[in-house]
Amino acid sequence: MGQGIEQAWASLTAGDSLDGGTTLWWGVGLVVILGLAAGAVRRRARRENTQNREQRAAARERGTHRARLQYPFVDLTRCIGCATCVEACPEEGVLGIVHGQAVVLHGARCVGHGRCAVECPVGAIALTLGDVRERRDLPALTPTFEVKGRPNLFLAGEVTGYALIRTAVGHGTEVAREIARRDRRQAPEVLDLCVVGAGPAGLSCSLEATRLGLRHLVIERADLGGTVAEYPRRKLVMTQPLELPLHGRLKRTSYSKEELIELWSELVREHSLPLRTGVTFLGLEQDGEGGYLVQTADGPIRARHVVLALGRRGTPRRLGVPGEELDKVAYQLIDAQSYRGEHILVVGGGDSAVEAAVGLAEQEGNRVTLSYRKREFTRIKARNETRLRQAVERGFVELRLETQVAEIGPEHVALRNGDPQAAPQSLRNDRVFVFAGGEPPFPLLERCGVSFDPADRDPERVVTEQGVGLGPALLATLVMVLAAASWVWAHRDYYLLDASVRLTTEAHARLRPAWNFGLAFGIAAVVCVVVNLSYLLRRAGWFPLEPGSLRAWMTVHVATGASALALVVLHAGLSFGDSLGGHAGIAMAVLVVTGAIGRYLYSFVPRAANGRELAVEEVETRLAALSPKWDREHPGLAAEISREIRAQVRQGGWSGSLPRRILGLVAGQARMRRGLATLEQRVVARGLKPAEVREVLGLIRRAQRASFMASHFEELRGLLASWRYLHRWIALLMVLLLIVHVLNAVRFGDLGFGGTP
Repeated sequence: MGQGIEQAWASLTAGDSLDGGTTLWWGVGLVVILGLAAGAVRRRARRENTQNREQRAAARERGTHRARLQYPFVDLTRCIGCATCVEACPEEGVLGIVHGQAVVLHGARCVGHGRCAVECPVGAIALTLGDVRERRDLPALTPTFEVKGRPNLFLAGEVTGYALIRTAVGHGTEVAREIARRDRRQAPEVLDLCVVGAGPAGLSCSLEATRLGLRHLVIERADLGGTVAEYPRRKLVMTQPLELPLHGRLKRTSYSKEELIELWSELVREHSLPLRTGVTFLGLEQDGEGGYLVQTADGPIRARHVVLALGRRGTPRRLGVPGEELDKVAYQLIDAQSYRGEHILVVGGGDSAVEAAVGLAEQEGNRVTLSYRKREFTRIKARNETRLRQAVERGFVELRLETQVAEIGPEHVALRNGDPQAAPQSLRNDRVFVFAGGEPPFPLLERCGVSFDPADRDPERVVTEQGVGLGPALLATLVMVLAAASWVWAHRDYYLLDASVRLTTEAHARLRPAWNFGLAFGIAAVVCVVVNLSYLLRRAGWFPLEPGSLRAWMTVHVATGASALALVVLHAGLSFGDSLGGHAGIAMAVLVVTGAIGRYLYSFVPRAANGRELAVEEVETRLAALSPKWDREHPGLAAEISREIRAQVRQGGWSGSLPRRILGLVAGQARMRRGLATLEQRVVARGLKPAEVREVLGLIRRAQRASFMASHFEELRGLLASWRYLHRWIALLMVLLLIVHVLNAVRFGDLGFGGTP
């Protein structure tokens, strides 16, 4: 075989046409390589699929599958399973690939970076607030961030439910533009706008208001930066690419707290922004003329429009225990290096608490104890979880789970475990840091007229901003195909002739592959191929500046692929000969077909497979709802039924060779009937009513059927996935053939695509 491949390569570099034997050797080699690669990739995909399913199940048990604020919604009708979103997400474990499509694993770890939505090449992901139907911590706003029922009153930033700096900057900018579009005729002493809060949202609103010529004032109870100013020193703040009004695009994608504050301070000085710090906002009331009277501790402020950019943290939540008023108790940590050689207690279970505990433990001489009232951490980022585990293993942090502070003394603290009868345990202590969250400013906002009633909110709409890019790609393809068809029709007298007869026509000099228009078509096709393949470089992140969104690159990828094929057909004169170029043209045609399958047809079966997985989860949820009732009347019955369902789910899968799968299909049904009959006898003996017996058996049948169908879909998904890998290998073959064809064409001068001079 090796000798045959060497002969094939020699014939290629010599400029010869490919004969049958050469083509056979190339085909055999390609099939062997493709088979080995597909098997390895398939095994890896199976392992990843199993791991991600286990991760999703663990997240549901821990309650981390739901997000606190933003939530990446995956449209399974669009997702093609490219895993670009998983690679783009800076937080570990938020997204994963299950049955060939992206799913949310640990939604609670999502902080709304939005990289997944930006990098998805088909627009299948959008950031949403998830299920907001019953949430009473989200305000009722119009699409322009105006408070419903309170004209000219706006909210911006984290208080709206979105917690990213980039999002807050966008909110502030959009609100200022909306106000500038409105009628601003009022008395000279009335401001166009009063902004409450000088965080990212308030500052961007002020910058845009300055650019638009709005008379405004920004008030802030603390210092410039709002919540960001309270972050620990040198804490990295992921901003993502964003545009600041009057400044432009930030050059980097991440800044430390100090760098951001310095940048904002420079903007305040450079543009003379009207900022007043140390001003406490007390409330507001309508002035009867369409504006507001903003009440502050320093006196009232009249403004036509008001923007509340207060954030969500509010005042720190207190523990309510004796000794909390001592000076050694703090509710934020600015600089961990200021504390050394101390016994420190950190209270809390969020990222702030974990980061503070680890940061303090890294300082010389500190003995740090972390107390959390729950059994495990459910709201921290994966990297913080890893850092905490390493600190505990190295003895830097002592972890006290399921404990609460009972008392704080001058030289000790008392921790109480979950047993209220047990005596609290006393620990030596020099300092206490409490990170128990904050009391959101919702009561203040409600007094200002902001509603948090779910009935007042519009239904959450999940909308992707730029669509899937299919329309422009198909339009460009249609234009190219129509142009090619028009060209062929205009020169039909030439293209309908036999290849040997074309040599005698005058048009041959203009249309032959090696000269004039024919050569121009070939060069244009090569350019399209180069542009088409550059999508892979953009997706892999090899471009230093990441020009344009990946969605736009996917659109160009689809359009140039189809256009390249149309140009190749014209270059070959509608005839692919038995030559190097002809085989490259055939490979390109196969490439376009497999690309269409992988791009538009692949998502159907994985979506069905995920639907079967959800059906199994629905059965488990229904069983959990019935468990308390059954346990009261028949102790242990729910656990017994749960074990039977898990057994049926495990048996529902199939693997191995085709004969083993067929045998498993038949044996599985018989096994299920026997298991159900045995279980029916047991539950009847336990005294269940006939209706309850039918419900139990129905649950088990649903679970087994859903699991079995998921396994079927998984195998079909694997078959369709092979089309995607075939697409890639054919692309590699096409590129190699095209390169050699171009080199030979340049070398021999008159070797056409179809092999006809």
